[in-house]
Amino acid sequence: MIAAGLHPNREGAALSSVRALANQAFSRAAGASLIPGNSIRLLKDARENYPAWLAAIGAAQRHIHFESYIIHDDDTGRTFADALIAKARQGVQVRLIYDWLGGVGTASRGFWKRLRAEGVDVRCYNPPRWYTPFGWLSRDHRKTLCVDGEIGFVSGLCVGRMWAGESEKNIEPWRDTGVELRGPCVAELEQAFASVWAMTGEPMAEQQVVVADAGAAPGQADLRVVASLPATGGMFRVDQLIAALAKKRLWLTDAYYAGMTSYVEALRSAAKDGVDVRLLVPNATDILLLKPLSRAGYRALLEAGVRVFEWNGPMLHAKTAVADGRWARVGSTNLNIASWFGNCEMDVVVEDESFAGAMEAMFLEDLQQATEIVLDAKRKVRAPNQPRRSQPRLRRGGGSSGRAAAGAVRIANVVGAAFTRRRVIEPVEVRITVAVGGLLLALAILFALFPRLVAYPLVVLFVWIASALLYQGFKLHRARAKHQADSTK
Repeated sequence: MIAAGLHPNREGAALSSVRALANQAFSRAAGASLIPGNSIRLLKDARENYPAWLAAIGAAQRHIHFESYIIHDDDTGRTFADALIAKARQGVQVRLIYDWLGGVGTASRGFWKRLRAEGVDVRCYNPPRWYTPFGWLSRDHRKTLCVDGEIGFVSGLCVGRMWAGESEKNIEPWRDTGVELRGPCVAELEQAFASVWAMTGEPMAEQQVVVADAGAAPGQADLRVVASLPATGGMFRVDQLIAALAKKRLWLTDAYYAGMTSYVEALRSAAKDGVDVRLLVPNATDILLLKPLSRAGYRALLEAGVRVFEWNGPMLHAKTAVADGRWARVGSTNLNIASWFGNCEMDVVVEDESFAGAMEAMFLEDLQQATEIVLDAKRKVRAPNQPRRSQPRLRRGGGSSGRAAAGAVRIANVVGAAFTRRRVIEPVEVRITVAVGGLLLALAILFALFPRLVAYPLVVLFVWIASALLYQGFKLHRARAKHQADSTK
């Protein structure tokens, strides 16, 4: 805050200094610099995102870089496959990355085989390998599309009919959000794609990687491209920073919320300090246990004054935030440990009042189709006037690793609360503690009676891990020796 009576010139210098420090803090937290001069367009649901994606693909002249956690082998997926194949036949370089876990049960081998046979360069991120026993923990959860280094898209949408909806069956589309980007930021998206491409095989040639055009400035929006990699936590640091700096409003939308303790405390502190903190999450889910577990995590937020809303539509899959009508983010990162620390994710962090205003308007529109969750007189978490009919289970669309991580974190929180008594345990959580306790007791009895059930699997696990480490060490040794030999030539 500027002291009263400060000379205008000094006040201006002080404000400039504060802005510079804030920019530095964001740049270091995100690991991404602020990029000026961009054009950004907000796209709501598949009805706006998919046509824009297909139009960009159809207009491609040089290359298409498409990175999606899941592409379903259904009518929607085949529409995109046909579009990519058509451009490959015209001589456009088409590169496609999908995630192995995301592809399990969603697309057949024939689907990928057809794409490859027609000239699309398809790669799978992190398929199972014996020498990486825990490689499955890292997923490529990004949803990006870049065309010719001129236009890019970042969103929470995968490709599948659940996002498009099925009007003939009265099945509504999933609610999701994306952005269309033009300007120097697109080069950052291209370079992020090239980084993951190199993680999946032979890297792109240096001259094929798009670099920013210093003269390209089609808009006025300042933004950061936050391309998170496993174990980096860039978006987590940004989310923490925004929760700390928000002065008036912080409105969040998330598909698989399972906030870590440090982030929950950041939201609680903001709400206690008078910030209007709101969290919009889905009501419907494709995992039956997830809904009561989600509500079990609401208490800490509600008690601090955070307002929690549940979407009443078929599925809310968006991952967005907007603060103080000045700052916003859109992308693939969920507010849970899998997204923050385990996955490759892609988000754009925008510092533009016009865009943030559009995000706030979209959030308020979404709240019209949501029910606010409250604490009743008995301090139980509930939804007032909730209909008695149960929500239908949804077909799997995306984010299964995020759902699993969210559920695991919530179960761990329940067990931790039972041990430490740091908060009141809800009735549904009592059932969880009994179930976990019973399971552990049964395992203890089983292992006491049959100790070899523990010993043999551990021997196999240790041999597997040791072999994997030795193999990778040998590969690294050979690579280093080859590099040294090449450098001496």
